[in-house]
Amino acid sequence: MNTPRLRADAAENRARIVEVARAAVASSDELKLNAIAKQAGVGQGTLYRHFPTREDLLAEVYRHDVEELVAAAPALLVEHDPVTALAHWFDRVADYARVKRGVFAAVEVGVWQDLSARSLGPIGDAMTALLDAGKAAGAIRPDIDARDVILLIGYLTRLDEEEWDTRARHLLHVVLDGLRSRE
Repeated sequence: MNTPRLRADAAENRARIVEVARAAVASSDELKLNAIAKQAGVGQGTLYRHFPTREDLLAEVYRHDVEELVAAAPALLVEHDPVTALAHWFDRVADYARVKRGVFAAVEVGVWQDLSARSLGPIGDAMTALLDAGKAAGAIRPDIDARDVILLIGYLTRLDEEEWDTRARHLLHVVLDGLRSRE
């Protein structure tokens, strides 16, 4: 969805609102719009002008995280060898999954199904780029595809909040070890 071009101050307000909401979703199950507006330094009218409903705000938080995750893949491939790039991308996946879990817990079933369906394509494409680079370098198993990895990392949604910090990244590194070529 393309957002209409905003004045600079309106764009800054919108970005602050999304960042504050993202932090709230990542740190708790509760998202109170008046608290988000206050923390973002905007009035409730400004928040509701940008996001008429709670679901609109949560959907934007989710879309923003998907865009950042997808954009990270090619940038990481420029900076690192394919396996290191994939490892760094998995670190970002852990952050993304924590927010995704919070967003999905907070929105209605129909909204999260739509969000999930629209994100799998771009995330799968980013994953494919990372895997293909690793395969070309001989570092990733040739029999692995993006769907395999997405199914494997789906366990992140089942982690309890109290074990997230100790298990999420550790388990992603276990998955990464399983993707490595053994030749």
